[in-house]
Amino acid sequence: MAENNQPIGGSAQSIGAFSNGCIVGAEALPLSAPGYQVMRTDQRRYFGHPDLVQFIQRLSNQVHNKGMGTVLIGDMGMPAGGRFNGGHASHQTGLDVDIFLQLPQTRWTSSQLLKPQALDLVASDGKHVVPSLWSPQISQLIKLAAEDSEVTRIFVNPAIKQQLCLDAGSDRQWLRKVRPWFQHRAHMHVRLRCPAEVWSARIRRRRRPAMAAERSCRAGSNHLNPGLPPL
Repeated sequence: MAENNQPIGGSAQSIGAFSNGCIVGAEALPLSAPGYQVMRTDQRRYFGHPDLVQFIQRLSNQVHNKGMGTVLIGDMGMPAGGRFNGGHASHQTGLDVDIFLQLPQTRWTSSQLLKPQALDLVASDGKHVVPSLWSPQISQLIKLAAEDSEVTRIFVNPAIKQQLCLDAGSDRQWLRKVRPWFQHRAHMHVRLRCPAEVWSARIRRRRRPAMAAERSCRAGSNHLNPGLPPL
């Protein structure tokens, strides 16, 4: 099927499921703002539901106002949604975004944005983060995203989820949105709730082995054996 290079006209509607859907009325995220930069713009994966665009702007404004650095935006969705040529199975309904887990204090150059260097935060044993690469600002970035009312899930590597549990202190409610999944070693995958629309995206309700792992941060939680990847 031919790829749509422009958004489908009409009021915004996310149609279908995250891994089998499309979007009407997608918006392009402005490619630069004081609080964020968009990577790999040549791939044109910077489209999404207006709710997603607004979420990115809210989050980056918070980060910018706190002096934490610049938010690096990765894949959102195609102009009309649907499956990418390679990579993700999800990101099809305009409600998903990948955000790098690094906050540069100096804005990246055009060449850096076109060929970004991901920062692998997970140690070679797959069980811990690399202490020299981890920072409180990364925990704060994920927490700010999780506390947004429009966010329903955040997928990170199990070792990163484990570190978040160690860093969280007494304020832990937001951790319930953070799901441990394979890969996701250098970025978080943020998923928004389905908008209240007639043809809104469907969330699959089937049980998965990983569900219990995100319910608590108690010692012995199965963060490091997360089961199936996100849709």
